[in-house]
Amino acid sequence: MIMAGDIGGTKTNLALFKYKENRLSVHAQHHFPSREFSTLDEVITLFKEKTSMPHIDAACFGIAGPVIEGRCRTTNLPWDITTSGLQEHLGIQKVRLLNDLEATAYGMLYLPDDEFVDLNPKARLMGGNRAVIAAGTGLGEAMLYYDGTAYHPIGSEGGHSDFAPLTPQQDALLQWMRNRYPGHVSFERILSGPGIYTLYEYLVESGFSAEPSSMLNIPEGKDRSAMVSECALKEHNPLCMEALRLFAEIYGAEAGNLALKTMSLGGVYIGGGIAPKILPVLANNHFMNGFLSKGRFNEMLQAMQVKISLNSETALLGAAHFAFDRL
Repeated sequence: MIMAGDIGGTKTNLALFKYKENRLSVHAQHHFPSREFSTLDEVITLFKEKTSMPHIDAACFGIAGPVIEGRCRTTNLPWDITTSGLQEHLGIQKVRLLNDLEATAYGMLYLPDDEFVDLNPKARLMGGNRAVIAAGTGLGEAMLYYDGTAYHPIGSEGGHSDFAPLTPQQDALLQWMRNRYPGHVSFERILSGPGIYTLYEYLVESGFSAEPSSMLNIPEGKDRSAMVSECALKEHNPLCMEALRLFAEIYGAEAGNLALKTMSLGGVYIGGGIAPKILPVLANNHFMNGFLSKGRFNEMLQAMQVKISLNSETALLGAAHFAFDRL
C-alpha cells in the first residue's frame, strides 16, 4: 500500500493506493481544509481514523513550497514538514517530499489523452524536456527533464520571479501593482486565485468600465475571483471579461518564458485548478498570443505542444507514482 498526498494552501488531499502488476488503484481518499489544521501530522491522524489505515510500504507528499534537504516550510500555510518527522509519524522509512509542481509534473506523464485540452493543434510531437505551469492558490512552475529515455521532475519557485510586462496596458499594471507591493511584484501576485480579483481592481481603478451590479454587493466570505470569472463567463460583462483576458495573456506569456528557460521541446503542460474553470478564455487565443510573443523565438514556440490538464488530482497521482517507482 502507498500513501500519497497533495498539500496546498487551500486543501490537503490524501489517498491510499493499492498496487498490483505495476498498476495503481485508489483504496481510500479524503480531502481536508488545510487552514483548519496546525500541522500535516494532525491531518494524517484524522485520515488514519477515517480509513482504519493498513500498513503502508511507502509514502510521498507533494507540498506547495520549496523542499530543501528533506524539509519544507509551506509557502501559504504555517506548516513545517520534514521527511524525518513523517517517517516517525508513519512508522516507515520510505517517505519522500516533493514540491507540489514536481508531483504535478510527474503526474502529467500518467494522464490519458482525453484528460487534456490541446491549445496548439499545429504543434509537432517531439522528444525533449517538458515545462509545467499551474495557477491555483499560488503559481507553481516545474520541468520534466528528459534524459533520452525517461523523464525526471525538477521543481522550482519560478512563480515568484519578477512580473515582466508585455504590452503598454501591462506596463501600467506593473506601475499600479508597485504601489500595492512596493518590495517585489511577482507573477504569482497576478497568476493565482487572488490575482484574478487583483486584475479586476486594477481595471476598475484605471477606468476601463463601470462595475456590474453583481460585483458591487459580494456576500461576506464569497470568493471574489470566482465571482469575476462567473460574471465574465455567464454575464459576459466587459469589465470581468477583460480581467480574464488579461489574466490569460499574462499566463501565456509566463508559460512561454518557462518554455524558453527549460527548452521544453517536448511540450508545455498547464495544471492547477484555475485553467479548467476558465477554459473558454484560455482556448480563445488569448493564452497562445501571450505564449508566442517571444520575438525571434516565435517559430520555436509555435512547434511546441501546449496542453491543459483537466484532472484536478494530477499532483496526487504524481506523488503516488513517484513513491511506487522507487519501491
